[in-house]
Amino acid sequence: MRQISTDGPVAFRTEGLTKVYGSEPAAVHALRGVDLEIPKGELVVLLGPSGSGKSTLLNIIGGLDRASGGHAWYHGLELTALSDAQLTQYRRRHVGFVFQFYNLMASLTARENVELVTEIAPDPMPADAALELVGLGARAGHFPSEMSGGEQQRVAIARAVAKQPTALFCDEPTGALDSTTGRAVLRVLCDVNARLGATVLIITHNAATAGMADRVIHFADGRIREVVENRERKAPEEIAW
Repeated sequence: MRQISTDGPVAFRTEGLTKVYGSEPAAVHALRGVDLEIPKGELVVLLGPSGSGKSTLLNIIGGLDRASGGHAWYHGLELTALSDAQLTQYRRRHVGFVFQFYNLMASLTARENVELVTEIAPDPMPADAALELVGLGARAGHFPSEMSGGEQQRVAIARAVAKQPTALFCDEPTGALDSTTGRAVLRVLCDVNARLGATVLIITHNAATAGMADRVIHFADGRIREVVENRERKAPEEIAW
């Protein structure tokens, strides 16, 4: 276990954040006035049933979607006031994304998949260094079809971290993996958090992963039901599945 501190600057902050899809009477209220602070450098787990607002929150503070109301900031930069072009620059410079499905190019090697990001990032790490970070340095020349699901997900993580983001958003990164492989992927995310100092947000349905987080945010019906700060973090290897 690792002792943690919650003191430090805030990476993300929201006030009264709302998101409504459609119009009344059939409108869907995905977020209902979310107030939140996430300190810089934390590993945060977001828990809650499908449709509770977790992914919507990440999409908004990740610059992929716009709020219907309220405000969101990243280190003092008001995301909800940015133009589309400014949001694109924000994503490119600061945010890495990892999803449940790997979205790798089948015709490209692991190295070449990572290089898709390094070619457009302003200050990337070498593709081989990113693959070493996730434990796949020896697999750089292999194609996705030659890799297991866990290895493909680690390539996806390498692709996300190669641009050296200050924030890494992971939406069900272990959802398609077995317990052993899932723990290995969570270990990689913990290593990224520790070595790069990135603020890591993980959406998951696996409540057991709460133990590895600095902070756990419980969502229900578009609202934050509870925020729990862990005094100690468990290692991924200690987590039940």
